[in-house]
Amino acid sequence: MRTINADDLIIPIANKIKHALTHVNGKVLQKLKEAQSTETSPLCKWALGQIVENDEIAAHENAYACQDCGQAVLFVSAGQDLHVSGNLTAALNKAVELGYETARKSVADPLTRTNTQTNTPAIIHYDIVSGDRLEVRYMAKGAGSENMSRIYMLTPSKGINGIIESAVDCVKRAGSSPCPPVILGVGIGGTMDVAALLSKKSLVYESENKRADELELERKILEAVNRTGIGAQGFGGSVTALGVHVLTAPTHIGMLPVAITVQCHSDRKFVYTA
Repeated sequence: MRTINADDLIIPIANKIKHALTHVNGKVLQKLKEAQSTETSPLCKWALGQIVENDEIAAHENAYACQDCGQAVLFVSAGQDLHVSGNLTAALNKAVELGYETARKSVADPLTRTNTQTNTPAIIHYDIVSGDRLEVRYMAKGAGSENMSRIYMLTPSKGINGIIESAVDCVKRAGSSPCPPVILGVGIGGTMDVAALLSKKSLVYESENKRADELELERKILEAVNRTGIGAQGFGGSVTALGVHVLTAPTHIGMLPVAITVQCHSDRKFVYTA
């Protein structure tokens, strides 16, 4: 059995958080540039240009790509043949605290609204997998886009069209609030809570190991959302979403839970393996 020390993870993960907050996901930045070149709306083309310029300056100057550095969401996969010496949760929270040392602190008690001043506790989801490795996937989740996320409890008769219509409804209701163009995480199946978790997880795992019908659904949702004409920053254009990521799970025969997590274009994440 392989052993690692939890405290040895603190500095490497903290450094990766600092880097992620100043460097927007490269795949998303490339999609923003592609959208800028294909967008026909002058206002949206201008807005996309401003977003790209902002992200490039942030990376060059090591400045925060967005003032809302978000709440840290971590998906942790631990191998069943791995022994972690020490308190893993405490170590991950310390890494978040150090990673957000100079960033805006955005975590508060939901009732008193008292700020924790450390951006902790982080949102941490654990999975036990085969092997002896530890994988940590991080995503910064800002409030502007998270506030626009929704859950739809559909009946099975709504089918694929109902799922697509739910995604479009979510985006239309959001309008310009989540700073489009957005990225959508779509969780389908399980129960209400499982669907919501899947929608988050889809954003950090993206399109890995997808079934053909899941990939086809991603394409259909993206096309439908971009037909809304909301466009970059809500100025009215052809690129309202940059991507859609779907994850599914078996569900009860009488249910079709669908959760939509809205992520803004300031997509900040990483994968760390130990």
